[in-house]
Amino acid sequence: MRLLSWNVQWCRGLDGVVDPARIAAEARRVDADVICLQEVAANFPELAGSRGEDQPHVLMHAMPEYEGCLVSGVDLPARNGRRSRFGNVILSRFKVGRVLRHSLPWPTSDGPSMPRTAVEAVVEAPFGPVRIITAHLEYYSGAHRAAQVGRLRQICGEGNEGGKEDGAFRAMPWPKDVIVCGDFNMPPEDPLLDDFLVDAWRALHPDQPHAHTFHVHEQKEGVPPYCCDYVFVTPALKPRLTAIRVDGANRASDHQPVIVELA
Repeated sequence: MRLLSWNVQWCRGLDGVVDPARIAAEARRVDADVICLQEVAANFPELAGSRGEDQPHVLMHAMPEYEGCLVSGVDLPARNGRRSRFGNVILSRFKVGRVLRHSLPWPTSDGPSMPRTAVEAVVEAPFGPVRIITAHLEYYSGAHRAAQVGRLRQICGEGNEGGKEDGAFRAMPWPKDVIVCGDFNMPPEDPLLDDFLVDAWRALHPDQPHAHTFHVHEQKEGVPPYCCDYVFVTPALKPRLTAIRVDGANRASDHQPVIVELA
């Protein structure tokens, strides 16, 4: 199974152009079985370069062989009478079972912040069903990130197959194997990551520093490039990890795509 995790910055490239079709084309080039995208927007013309396009719709229309699962952390009224939404998407060409949407902690804060969420999908990988969760944690507040990592840890340990009746109570497989990926907005040395799940990069490249995933091409004064985008797995999946790489040349977002393979 090949998985792509990518913060697409509301589909805005380093050229300033917002183009969800370009993101879809880049994802196709990777030939990923599961695509996890963060910072996907709909009806948000306030975002730089955006015309308020429905990006999840464009992405799913451009990739009809994938099933799409969406969560919007931000859901606000817009001036045009519609809703403005901002969140994360999982696209899978494997069969998808149960889908869950998790609210992450959003403590009261004096600084800028937004509601954060995670979307979870059970997919039928070739080696068996696996839970895939993608999230985008708070940028401005370490306290928020700590609470959000704690909640993600809890989510990984939760599980319920459901009832034994038909309809909404129908039971669905609930595997113990979990993959968590996304933009954690913290560097690899952050102690919050020490007791989380197995970091796929460290598992496969224990003697190499994480490849940079942010500020690689668009460096700001005093902010060197660093890694803040990760793929984590539960310990039972560690032996299945075969490859991980960062597409360092990509310029379709201000983050670099992370590609992981499991066998």
